[in-house]
Amino acid sequence: MNPITRRLSLALLATAALSPAFAQDWPSKPITFIVPFAAGSATDQLARAIGQSITEQTKQAVVVDNKAGASGMLAAQAAARAPGDGYTVLITTNTTHAANQHLYKKLPYDAVKDFAPLSGLGKGGQVMVVRADAPYKTVADVLAAARKTPGKLSFGSGSSSSRIAGELFQQMSGTEILHVPYKSNPLAITDLLGGQITMMFTDASTGLPQIKAGKLRALGVTSARRMAVLADVPTIDEAGVKGYDMGYWFAAYAGAATPPAVVQRLNGLLQVALKSTAVQQFFDNSGGEVFATTPEALARFQQDETAKWGRVVKAAGIEAE
Repeated sequence: MNPITRRLSLALLATAALSPAFAQDWPSKPITFIVPFAAGSATDQLARAIGQSITEQTKQAVVVDNKAGASGMLAAQAAARAPGDGYTVLITTNTTHAANQHLYKKLPYDAVKDFAPLSGLGKGGQVMVVRADAPYKTVADVLAAARKTPGKLSFGSGSSSSRIAGELFQQMSGTEILHVPYKSNPLAITDLLGGQITMMFTDASTGLPQIKAGKLRALGVTSARRMAVLADVPTIDEAGVKGYDMGYWFAAYAGAATPPAVVQRLNGLLQVALKSTAVQQFFDNSGGEVFATTPEALARFQQDETAKWGRVVKAAGIEAE
């Protein structure tokens, strides 16, 4: 049994020693959801949909606190330092809990020791987009331009998922495209619309409104399968970069010191929330899917994903900063 699973198993066994009334009486005050990305991002939208359900279940307000920047490190650090009482929950992605460990030499938080896994929330794919008036109609057009003038094209990213999607695209296609970092994907979208960058790989829920409005053109999706909401858009694999596949996931975490009974209570609230109409609509509109887990299953999944993202970062030739 690995250390993460052992710690969770002991914690869950300890739950039996706590009064059931303790968990049922919790929460008795508002809960704060810390989100590592800006308002309007996919993580923010999901957090607000989940918060709506939890408020309905508990009659307590859920406050969403967006702490964008530093690839989610500001938010993760804030959540790790918050009191371990379950009233602060990090609604996050693989950026903070699987990718950053390989992108940065030093993090201000420990993705395992500082957190109690609550539940997986969802999975999804990203979309490669350019401005609607750009000369690039297909992925092949981008590849041709990138090969003709190495380093002239640029891609923005507001998360580790977004960045690595672009880095892997370069690595697998043998191209050189300038990376421009942003605090969050919506900010990168703004500059893309303004012509400051050539393209980006964005979560579907952030990019879809601009695609539907005719302001952005979707060239390919990063997942292995086409998205139902963008059925006419090929996968990047189909479009010529064979073997390309880069998705992302959402999950919820509390502080490591959170009482096991509260961890279980939060897990139960999240399971109900993931079946709510608001959350289902979020995934229907973003081309993603619900990914509900137990705390133990999330811990195992995170461990596997951390190893996987390490391999992706290495394959993309990214040096830790």
